[in-house]
Parts: sequence; C-alpha cells; structure tokens
Amino acid sequence: MNVKIASAQYDISFLENWPQYQDKVERWVSEAAELDAQILLFPEYNSMELASLFSKDIYSSLNKQLAAMQSLHNDYLNLYQRLAKQYRCIIQSGTFPVKTDTGAYRNRAYLFMPNGEVDFQDKLMMTRFENEQWLIQHGEDLKCFDTEFGRIAINICYDSEFPLLARKQVEAGANLILVPSCTDTLAGYHRVKIGCQARALENQCYVVQSALVGEAPWSEAVDVNIGAAAIYTPVDRGFPDNGILNVGQLNAVQWVFADIELSACATVRKHGQVFNYRDWPLQYLPGYVERSQINRAID
Repeated sequence: MNVKIASAQYDISFLENWPQYQDKVERWVSEAAELDAQILLFPEYNSMELASLFSKDIYSSLNKQLAAMQSLHNDYLNLYQRLAKQYRCIIQSGTFPVKTDTGAYRNRAYLFMPNGEVDFQDKLMMTRFENEQWLIQHGEDLKCFDTEFGRIAINICYDSEFPLLARKQVEAGANLILVPSCTDTLAGYHRVKIGCQARALENQCYVVQSALVGEAPWSEAVDVNIGAAAIYTPVDRGFPDNGILNVGQLNAVQWVFADIELSACATVRKHGQVFNYRDWPLQYLPGYVERSQINRAID
C-alpha cells in the first residue's frame, strides 16, 4: 500500500494569542492534506512557540515556560485530535514538554489518528541541554503504533543516533520510523541526518526526519534552529542510490513530500543486493569475528 508522507520544516513564531497558533497549525495541516498527504510529521519542540503567549518573565525563563505551558496542554491535544479527524490523516505533532504525575517533565511526541485515538512516545535519550539546563527527564517505554498503513515508530531527535532503539522497533514490525528533530547547529542537524540514514540502511526501512527552522531570539530554549526535512530509504534495488527519496532546502519553511510503499521493505529484505536487516544478528555470534583479530586491529 502506498502512502504519502509530509514532513515539516516548521518555523517558530512569536504568537499574539491562541487563535493565531490554532490558525497557523490548521494552515499547515490543510496544505498537506490538500496535497493528499496521509501521514504528517512536525518537528521536535515546535510547541515551544506557545511560550510566547505568556509574559516576558515567563517565556524568557527555561523553568517558568515549562510550568506555564501545562495550562495549554489540553487545548493542544484537542486541536491536533480535531485536525487528524477532520482531515482524515495521521499527525505526529512534534513534541510537547509534559509534566507527569511525578512532577518530572518529559519530551513527549503525540501521535493522532483519524479515528480520534491518541498515543505517544517519550524521548529516551536526552541531550546535555535537556539534562543539565532544562532538567527534562527521559522516558521509560519504547513503543510501536498500529495504523491502517502498518506499524510505525517514533525516534525523537537524539534517539535516532542510537541503533538499538530503532532495531527493537523494527523487529517489532515497524517499517517506518518518524524522527521529529530540533537542532541549533549545522553539525547537530547532520548528526541526526546521519543517524536517520544509518537506521534506514541497517534496518532496510523508511526513516522520515522533520526539522524546526528559523530564529526565535526571545526564547532561551529554541532561539536558533537549523535543519531540513527528508525521507530516507534503504540503499538497494528499487530505492534511490543515495537512500534519499526527498530532502528539503536547508532552513526553508516548507513541507517535504514523498510517496512510500511500506511493503517494499519486506521485498528488499528478501531480494536485495545485501541483507542488512537479516544479517544484523551475525555481529553478535561468538567466534564470528575472532577476538584475536579484534585485538590486533586495536593494537
């Protein structure tokens, strides 16, 4: 089954009120839906523009903005839930910093279904900024999500740089991994990009990256945002030779679209030039690489 993916290079705005945010998000969703996109991906921490709805002493404080944004959490959920139902599409809305029952904050990526169902993946691997300055804690569970197009998964930005996470999800049946990202340097963007391409190569699956773009000098959290959205594929028969189905213009504000066929993952794993997915366990076999060979290479 073919499915059209839309991945956002989404810009941060300074908002005057909630209706302005609501109108902005609906414009983005309607534009993608009118071009027949069935799965929409927004970037990590795109919700942080909501901090601008509060006073300067709040939006300029890392801690105060997190607390204040909780008052908008239900409105945020209701908005994306309505849009997914109205436009009959799956929406991964980027991420929202959610205060849990324990009082800890989690970087949460919600997935909204056309039938009104909502689920989420929390970020598992935290960056230094999140750990040391923002004090946002890691999640506990690694999930997959059943959809009408098959099973999909989410790696939030830095998560995509750790291969065992995606591998567990792919082994659980996910052939599409969504990667909402937010990076403030060109090197950061390329780290996530390289991670996404590596996960697509080694698992012979699709990986889709979104990117937060533009500057928000008023925000200590997302003041500089650099990146491009892309749809990455296996590097084998039936796919682009460079493993890139489509990629946006760096830092432009735009949707990036591609048509993918999730069943093609099973085909390439069976008939490809190489068997990256199948051969993964071989690296763990005792004696497959003699320890003496490893030691010689290290020496």
